Amino acid sequence: MAVRKLDDPALPSPPVGAGRLSAAAPADSDPLLVEYLRRRDNIVRFLAARAGSMAAAEDLAQELYLRLAARDRTTEIGNPAGLLYRMAINLMLDRARGETRSAARDGAWRQIASSEIGGIDVADLPPADEAAASAQRLRQLVAAVGELAPQMGRAFRLHKLEGLSHGETARAMGLSVKAVEKHVSAALKALTAKLAP
Repeated sequence: MAVRKLDDPALPSPPVGAGRLSAAAPADSDPLLVEYLRRRDNIVRFLAARAGSMAAAEDLAQELYLRLAARDRTTEIGNPAGLLYRMAINLMLDRARGETRSAARDGAWRQIASSEIGGIDVADLPPADEAAASAQRLRQLVAAVGELAPQMGRAFRLHKLEGLSHGETARAMGLSVKAVEKHVSAALKALTAKLAP
């Protein structure tokens, strides 16, 4: 569907004057839009009674108008009033379904991202100072690993960071398993000494 600007002359005039036809409405207006303008107040009350909110009803009536203005006007309508009310109900149901999906999605996210303690949602996130300290500690670890001797650093990265076994690390580096074990052990000792508080 093409998007039209609000000042597009192809769009009919918006509803004006509490449900009465606007003097600016063209003589060859769409009969469905004419019926909408005539019944707008009733449609808003109809929607408000079902939606439970006048603001929601006004939003739905505006959305209905936009759908009517953008529709194909070549189709003959046998019962314009019936179609208007059916479209209004469908819009209300679509909005209710969307709100239900949104609430379910938010609830699922809340279950994953938080815990409930004493009936209050509490985020499962570490306190900000702990998160900052962890980030700083990680930066220190990365820098310390970068300062290791080349063979020691490579053995440590392959085994501890990439998850290869001692045998796989030995094959990747062209060393014996015992040599890899010594490199990894020496790397752990060096990192522990460097990062000790």
